[in-house]
Amino acid sequence: MSLRVAICAAQVPFVRGGAEVLYTSLRAELERRGHRVEIVALPFSWSSRQRILESALAWRLVDLTEAAGERIDLVVATRFPSYAVAHPAKVVWLVHQFRQIYELAGTRWSDFGERPGDDGVAVMLRELDQRTLGEARARFAISRNTAERLRAHNGLDAEPLYPPPLLGERYRSGPAGDYVFTVGRLDSMKRFDLLVRALAHTRQPVRAVIAGEGPEGEALRALAGELGVADRVELPGRVDDERLIALYAGALAVFYAPFDEDYGYVTVEAFRSGRAVVTAADSGGVLEFVHDGENGFVCAAGSVREIARRLDDLWDDRAGALRLGRAGAERVAGIGWDVVVERLLSGL
Repeated sequence: MSLRVAICAAQVPFVRGGAEVLYTSLRAELERRGHRVEIVALPFSWSSRQRILESALAWRLVDLTEAAGERIDLVVATRFPSYAVAHPAKVVWLVHQFRQIYELAGTRWSDFGERPGDDGVAVMLRELDQRTLGEARARFAISRNTAERLRAHNGLDAEPLYPPPLLGERYRSGPAGDYVFTVGRLDSMKRFDLLVRALAHTRQPVRAVIAGEGPEGEALRALAGELGVADRVELPGRVDDERLIALYAGALAVFYAPFDEDYGYVTVEAFRSGRAVVTAADSGGVLEFVHDGENGFVCAAGSVREIARRLDDLWDDRAGALRLGRAGAERVAGIGWDVVVERLLSGL
């Protein structure tokens, strides 16, 4: 039976990341199975507390029960605040909530609690989550980490449902090169600076290729210069699909150690490419896949010297690096769209 499905997407204008990959990939997979699908996106702004509340209210006011006189059979809501949408057949595939009032509160990545009225705004947002997530016909989360946050903060259960990476079966493995690869939006929570800092402590001339765009790009270049490793750090910006595949395939290993990541496509992409992953003990969803010494290395949180030591270990034992990568490929082999689509539609 062909369904009319609306995917609800909170969109920060001019910013593209993992959530946008999820929206577009899900639409393509549903359409491939004969369903009619539209991505319904509303802009999201956190420029003020008022704008955050307005963004949430805007979703509550949207009527997606029908369009052009035809019923919309299902809405799939994703990250905050899209799940505030009201619909009798609402399924949530939770990317994340407004983390600044939850697990990021009190860290350098959240300023909530610093302004008058913040407590009241946080209470309203938590109540909104409780009501609008609680009314969903079914709840899924993009990782066990995200599901556990929802349970801890709101007492609501969600089934972990891992999104497959964008390029499907196109990832491949090649000979291990002389560089460690990583990719993503260049912002502080991704902690690409740890990799740059680690290069200053390696015995071996390991290089780093850090692909992506974002506000931390110039800071990373400056840091590499200050540490005397600028000739070993490449920042190519956004790369196309073919180059991305080639960079994964030719890497010595992949570094991915963000702070408390929701999920982390990079980990799955690395393993699909047969590459070991170096991460950190506080990297969140990444740890659902990376097991220390089995398919990569889990370093102590923020330990630049341990990261450097592991990079040297991988350089010194290329065959061992490839064995770790092959074990990683086995770990993510079961992630696929058939499972995802079947579970999301089971909420009807």
